[in-house]
Amino acid sequence: MLASQRQERILAAVRSEGAARVADLVESLDVSDMTVRRDIAELARAGLVRRVHGGAVAPDAPGRPTDEPGFEAKRSWAGPEKAAIAHAALATIEPGQAVALSAGTTTFLLAELLAGSGIGPLTVVTNGLRIADALHGADDIEVILTGGVRTPSDALVGPVADATLAGLRVDRLYLGVHGLDAHGLTTPNLAEAATDRALMACAAATTVLADHTKWGVVGLARIAPLDDVDTLLTDDALPADARRHLTATTLVTVDTSGATP
Repeated sequence: MLASQRQERILAAVRSEGAARVADLVESLDVSDMTVRRDIAELARAGLVRRVHGGAVAPDAPGRPTDEPGFEAKRSWAGPEKAAIAHAALATIEPGQAVALSAGTTTFLLAELLAGSGIGPLTVVTNGLRIADALHGADDIEVILTGGVRTPSDALVGPVADATLAGLRVDRLYLGVHGLDAHGLTTPNLAEAATDRALMACAAATTVLADHTKWGVVGLARIAPLDDVDTLLTDDALPADARRHLTATTLVTVDTSGATP
């Protein structure tokens, strides 16, 4: 295979998935680690990808712990994986429950599915403006919006949101995160980290919805350690090193082969 052909396939993987790991590219392209890294370097010099530890990401992907992408930018990343995760999460919700959905693109997809599911009665607590809009008018679903200060990703955060959540109790939280690694869950926004912790505190159990590209991404503010997560709902491309760190968490992986963005 010519270098140009390899680079086209690497670029296609980054554009469709939001990221590409060196280890996966070595296997799919049947070339050496050094060859893949050289191809990524060429693409990075052309401004088509950005090199990160262990692979490459889209050039507009968040690159620093303080970067906070907007909602529309985030929803274009790892679309098939997010769709599959949202469908799997929907299957865990039962009529009569009170659940919380944090702001996020995967939780937004879950809200869209809930709106047309006919599951009810149901109470949904959320700090996500897009999620509240998606659920507005849905039959037999009561939506409680926390209030607070709006972030670039359309989350409501801060003392008002935290105070609202302190007076509530829900059966389960479905939490979207900016990133996670062996040390836990993170976000670029300090206030959002505090509100996410308030969401976790009001829930009897927490399910994190995170596609495999979130592993290894680290934001400025720590939300919680992995031990505080009851279930991680992710896709089947989660790397093996991530699985080794999830000993205290129920890991559920979904098959993304038939998923659509």
